[in-house]
Amino acid sequence: MPTLYRLHRAALYAAVFGIAAVSTASAEEIIIGAATAQTGGLAPYDQPALAGLRMALDELNAKGGLAGKYTVKLVIKDTRSDTAQTATVAQELIDAGAKIMITPCDADPSISVGQLTQPLGIPTLTLCGSAPVLTAAVGDVMFGTYPADNVQATAVADFAIAEGKKKVFLLTSPDSTYTANLPEYFGKVFEKKSGAIAGRGTYTMGQPDFSAEITNIKGLADQPDLIMTAAYEPDFPAFIQQLRGAGVTIPVYGADAIGTPTVKGLGKLVDGVVYTAAGYAEPGSKLEAFNAAFTKYAGHAPESTYEVNGYEIGLILDQAVKTAGSDDPKAIRDAIAGLKDFDGITGKITYAGTDRMPLRPVALMRYEGGEGKYIQTMIPDAADVPAP
Repeated sequence: MPTLYRLHRAALYAAVFGIAAVSTASAEEIIIGAATAQTGGLAPYDQPALAGLRMALDELNAKGGLAGKYTVKLVIKDTRSDTAQTATVAQELIDAGAKIMITPCDADPSISVGQLTQPLGIPTLTLCGSAPVLTAAVGDVMFGTYPADNVQATAVADFAIAEGKKKVFLLTSPDSTYTANLPEYFGKVFEKKSGAIAGRGTYTMGQPDFSAEITNIKGLADQPDLIMTAAYEPDFPAFIQQLRGAGVTIPVYGADAIGTPTVKGLGKLVDGVVYTAAGYAEPGSKLEAFNAAFTKYAGHAPESTYEVNGYEIGLILDQAVKTAGSDDPKAIRDAIAGLKDFDGITGKITYAGTDRMPLRPVALMRYEGGEGKYIQTMIPDAADVPAP
């Protein structure tokens, strides 16, 4: 199914239904507010994750709700991929009685929500926002759920060193925490492990022309053997097309945001591009089983691991409410913060002893022949992960 049609359909479902199904009339109700992008640049990330979350909550509601007791009413509002609008709809969700808040796959709008939920003690989870500065920027109610940027960057840097890469060009954008910081985390680990930074370039998110950056790369006296960037749609497709069109064959590494159908659809243009994911569906794995179940639930296969990440958020909330023994937001927050070696679909997830960015595995992938091919799954040494 074309992505645009699917996004429109998801937005329609959210607008028409707005809540997860309720199956147990006698159960107590808990409202979960979801301030997510159904339109705009974050929609290709928020919508798959939201679909996974809806699946988990529908399954849990069929069993009586969170902890078998609290039927979930999921109220969804469109942020339109705009930070100011995200804050507006978050306030509307708070006013509607949300005891748990779900935020977009990006730090900046998630922080805008956290500034509202922190004073109220409402536990707040980003769908797949991965900036490690996110939790400290908000306070103790904010939780990441996806592998953090500095963890992803360390995994990719370790792999680059293992492949024998010596010199890297870092391409960043100051327009988002993700695009600004993730390549720099990579650079810190790369230099620590004997690599060198051959040069740096910057771009403005949404710019159509990357010729200046490409000219910069081609003009370096000390040519890199790797380009590292956290650019995503539409910037990454524009960059890689123009880079290869200019005859530059230097390998490009990225992170999770380029594991999408749009990038995959570039075919041979992205051959050799390395990226990350929250997991890989090995034969017989829980993730393989989830992918089959999601396909039956949604009518199409998962696009990425954002779907399973959203599903795991539902499982985390269920466990937290069980541990809390109530629907009290503070008790739920404390229970999430204390989770250790929780058995998710992609592996064990731990919050205990962290700054509320989870410890969890990172899968490394590489595009080959227009398909994402599995390389390995790793958990970087904590001592190697750069501080936020």
